[in-house]
Amino acid sequence: MKRIAAVFAVLALASAAVAADKTAPTRKAAKPARAVADFDKVGEPNLLSTAALVLDANTGETLFAKNADAIHPIASITKLMTAMVVLDSKLPLDEPIQISTEDLDLLKGTKSRLPVGAHFRRDDLIRIALVASDNRAAAALGRSFPGGTPAFVSAMNAKAQLLGLQSTRFVDASGLAPGNVSSSAELGRLVAEASKYDVIREYSTTPALDVTLPDSGRKVNYVNTNALVRAGDWDIGVSKTGYISESGKCLVMQAMIANTPIVIVLLDSWGRLTRIGDANRIKRWLEKNPARLAGALRAG
Repeated sequence: MKRIAAVFAVLALASAAVAADKTAPTRKAAKPARAVADFDKVGEPNLLSTAALVLDANTGETLFAKNADAIHPIASITKLMTAMVVLDSKLPLDEPIQISTEDLDLLKGTKSRLPVGAHFRRDDLIRIALVASDNRAAAALGRSFPGGTPAFVSAMNAKAQLLGLQSTRFVDASGLAPGNVSSSAELGRLVAEASKYDVIREYSTTPALDVTLPDSGRKVNYVNTNALVRAGDWDIGVSKTGYISESGKCLVMQAMIANTPIVIVLLDSWGRLTRIGDANRIKRWLEKNPARLAGALRAG
């Protein structure tokens, strides 16, 4: 009898455990870490980003492409176009712009250390938007454009059409809305265009900066959102990262690799460090395959 009672006790505990497991909240299983070879079987870079492009900036030759024409949300890569439109407008860079409640992010709820009511020079807002990818700074740049944000977005789309970016669309100045879309092929051309602006080259590759808040006098430190810029072992001419849930992790750069200006576009990277790993794989691939660059030069 004691043995039978013990069996029933075990069964009761097991039933309770099953019931508790059914009522417990379920968790999404974390993606397991996995080792990634630098190159695939045919010697191409083995990239984990959903879409990618590697472009020789001298010749315009495509060196590598993966889903290059697929349209994706581009998140804060948008801010490169924002900076170009502001600079094209020739609006005074030293003009003070007041941060408004209109600049608050009500879509994704991202925060900013730029206080509402404070004034910042247009130049400072460009710098903060490119270095720290601050959404409030980008929104203020668009809102303070003649005609306001609607006119600014129209100017962004007109610039895209001028550059021949037929599939690229913008709906805001920050990139928070998933309606800001492009392909890696078209972003390659956008980055190449952005590299012609000295201000964008300087600001987007600044590792860190201090900003003095005008009312309190307190200094706020910002660091570049691209870890490769902060690391200092790359020769980077233009840089911009991006992320919203719809876009995944994104990264665009123009960098010198094997003495050649190379444009790299990486869209929809699933892991926290995947876009950095992919960029490093591309760099090692080009350094080990100088003939690839030589062939691009001959083709150009």
